[in-house]
Amino acid sequence: MRKSHPIRRVVLAGAATVSGIVLLLSLKPASDPGSAQAAGVGAPPAASAQGGAQAAGTVTGDAAQTQYGAVQVRLTLANGKIAKAEAVQAPKGGQSDQITANAVPKLNQAVVTEQIADIDAVSGATYTSAGYKKSLQSAIDKANAGSSQGSGSQDSGSQDSGSQGSGAAQARTVTGSVAQTQYGPVQVRVTVSDGKITKAEAVQTPKGGQSDQVTANAVPKLNQAAVAAGSADIDAVSGATYTSAGYKESLQAALDQAGG
Repeated sequence: MRKSHPIRRVVLAGAATVSGIVLLLSLKPASDPGSAQAAGVGAPPAASAQGGAQAAGTVTGDAAQTQYGAVQVRLTLANGKIAKAEAVQAPKGGQSDQITANAVPKLNQAVVTEQIADIDAVSGATYTSAGYKKSLQSAIDKANAGSSQGSGSQDSGSQDSGSQGSGAAQARTVTGSVAQTQYGPVQVRVTVSDGKITKAEAVQTPKGGQSDQVTANAVPKLNQAAVAAGSADIDAVSGATYTSAGYKESLQAALDQAGG
């Protein structure tokens, strides 16, 4: 049998090695990031939109006193914009009813359209328009303040430090729904801090004639009782049965909103 020459074996072995390397290189999958992303492998997830985490909720401005009565505006916010505006207080009685019925819807619509407090006054309703704009500005200021506090507290909340004292101690002001009574509407606003009522006030009360005297006597007592009791379970003030009942109803609505 003819023996293979040693040099020939070396050449054949070398050729086989080179062929093997070429074959491996041709079969090696693409591993660069661009190729991986193009194939849908290892691609980073899309960033989530943060636009939805904007201010939302309801805020009520301070009551603005005018020559013909109080005006108070409440705003509903959604996605950082004013979605709804309404007057929870407006001048009533006599010609004021007609003026209010004509002016307030126009002012509400203007707020939603313009998204600012600098809206045009309604012709023939100068005082109502001025009071509306004043209360509206107050509501917008409160909304902006609340938005600033909310964004500032997100970092501490995301740390999950376990300390609930600082978060619970932040004061929150909530306005209850309007309670209608035989002598007029009653609406209560409370400030809650650390789960307790620190302040209570009536932003709407019966007015005119004897109601002024009854309100002046009853409301301070009801405010004080609400803070002392820390709930809506307070005694009615003697001689102010209807006002007391309306006060307690609106107070309970405010506490329900505050979660208390």
